[in-house]
Amino acid sequence: MQNELTWTPFRSLLKKEIARFMRVIVQTILIPLVNSFLYLLIFGVSLGSAIQTSGGMPYLSFLIPGIVMMAVLNNAFQNSSSSVITSKFHGDLEDLRMVPLSPIQVIAAFSLGGLIRGLMVGLVVWAVGQALHVYTLGTWLPTHNIFILLLFLTVGGLAFAQLGITIAFVARTFDQMSAFGGFILLPLMYLGGVFFSLDQLHPFWRYLSQLNPMLYFINGVRYGMLGHSDIAWTQAAYFSIASLAVVCALAWRSINKGNYGRW
Repeated sequence: MQNELTWTPFRSLLKKEIARFMRVIVQTILIPLVNSFLYLLIFGVSLGSAIQTSGGMPYLSFLIPGIVMMAVLNNAFQNSSSSVITSKFHGDLEDLRMVPLSPIQVIAAFSLGGLIRGLMVGLVVWAVGQALHVYTLGTWLPTHNIFILLLFLTVGGLAFAQLGITIAFVARTFDQMSAFGGFILLPLMYLGGVFFSLDQLHPFWRYLSQLNPMLYFINGVRYGMLGHSDIAWTQAAYFSIASLAVVCALAWRSINKGNYGRW
């Protein structure tokens, strides 16, 4: 009975998170789909033949895993951050103090909601990439290791959903949220190896890129799909799991110390 009382609020919060982004399915799926299609069409199809990759791999094949992971990370972050900060603006977030939910359960509910949205968008982007791959190259893009692929997609989605929770609890205005996304998150994604290989960089920029946690998430997914990446998948897994642990600790602290009320 006690377990039921403990987990019923958790399930309700998770269902609320899923229902929230399903109500705006056009914004959730269609807009990321169009953006990803344009990336793949312009860089992978139109310019791909002019771009050289290590090992002679078609550039479109190299690009698809990075675009998929970028879609998962971005949507997981956007889902949790927008949910928290919107609830804060309307005063609904204060209700979390009244329900029998631990900080870990709150983090888990928001994180799983963001992960589910991220994986939905990632699956759609993968399907679009496969269609363009067949149309352009005449073959399907195979999956090298489905378990490694799912590991990095899951860890990455959870990490960025929890990063969204952290920033939204700390932020006091929508402008602060937008500034973080535009000036920090987006550059990290674009400079995380989505569009380029480390082999193509000057040693100085290669060293700086290795300080970007996004590089490890993206290369882990690239290895899961292609069996090839700039970084060994085991090393990428260590850094990715460590990043998840760090942002989980930050999310826990932000829930305990953050601002629940309106600004």
